[in-house]
Amino acid sequence: MTDRLNRTPLYNLHLAAGARMVEFGGWEMPVQYQGIVAEHQAVRSKVGMFDVSHMGKFTFKGKNILSSLQNLVPSNLARLKPNQAQYTVLLNPEAGIIDDLIFYYHGGDDWSAIVNAATRLKDKAWIEQHLDGELIDRSDELILIAVQGRDSIEALQPFVTDNLSEIKRFGHRQTQVLGSDSFIARTGYTGEDGFEVMMDIAIGQQLWQSLINAGVTPCGLGCRDTLRLEAGLHLYGQDMNESITPLEADLAWLVHLQEKGDFIGRSKLKSQKKLGVDRQLVALEMTGRNIARHDYQIRHNGETVGTITSGTMSPTLGKPIALAYVPTNLAALGQELQVQIRNQDSPAKVIKRPFYKSIHTL
Repeated sequence: MTDRLNRTPLYNLHLAAGARMVEFGGWEMPVQYQGIVAEHQAVRSKVGMFDVSHMGKFTFKGKNILSSLQNLVPSNLARLKPNQAQYTVLLNPEAGIIDDLIFYYHGGDDWSAIVNAATRLKDKAWIEQHLDGELIDRSDELILIAVQGRDSIEALQPFVTDNLSEIKRFGHRQTQVLGSDSFIARTGYTGEDGFEVMMDIAIGQQLWQSLINAGVTPCGLGCRDTLRLEAGLHLYGQDMNESITPLEADLAWLVHLQEKGDFIGRSKLKSQKKLGVDRQLVALEMTGRNIARHDYQIRHNGETVGTITSGTMSPTLGKPIALAYVPTNLAALGQELQVQIRNQDSPAKVIKRPFYKSIHTL
């Protein structure tokens, strides 16, 4: 580990909690504390928390902000009412995905967004290039903690002024956390109910330690990946990138061609909507115990037809699962394929995404 890596303001608290640190997109981040499976199960069965302070945090100001943001994404942000949020994707002219992100509408001309850490500077430059208004990058001055799991309200409520049960899924509001002005959203990346809390550094450090003292399990990047994959959620840079469109990435629900006017990438998506796509992201279940990993080849009738983008042994389901791109004619549910693992073809089958859906998610 080198001093050149970025560290979040919670770094010393991670070490105190016994975290094993790894490099992740230029950051020194906890991969696990007590173990990936134990942390995964804590989130699925009770509650866990993640330091996601490395993510980019943008606010926007200006009278034409909505029209500028509408031009950047395929989703109709005009749908949003104050205190609502929209998961969507930034697109290039060929409808390739620059990044996935969440936009938060606060009312009037007041908007904010959370973007991926590794793409923060790229996103910032792209947005500013097309923005009629001001982007304020607050990434380094705020802590962001994700509290996830069926007991997230019970765990977090003692430290928050507002009634958390009144916040709807993808709702958000300004509130008091430990007596300090903070932002809270009912969003997350685990497939469970939960909240993401953004606040000043000193308050964030205090909240992290208070949650540990209250018995909330600290969780690392390892189980964050297994949790999101079980929930069928994309990881930018693996399951989507600038050469993949949202229609190919099985994100058609983000594309609102009938609801809005022109936006970057519209013509490409309109063409794909009409003609169809050549490849499709699918969910795969391995028939045996062999695990399909990132970049493994997918074969059909002796030919290589696709590539695994994400794969793991599912701690909840007890079987190997994966996401992959295959030709559209091989994307139907029940389609049998093979994944090349150690020079042998291991059987796999296309199944419905997500692999796991919590009954506790709104």
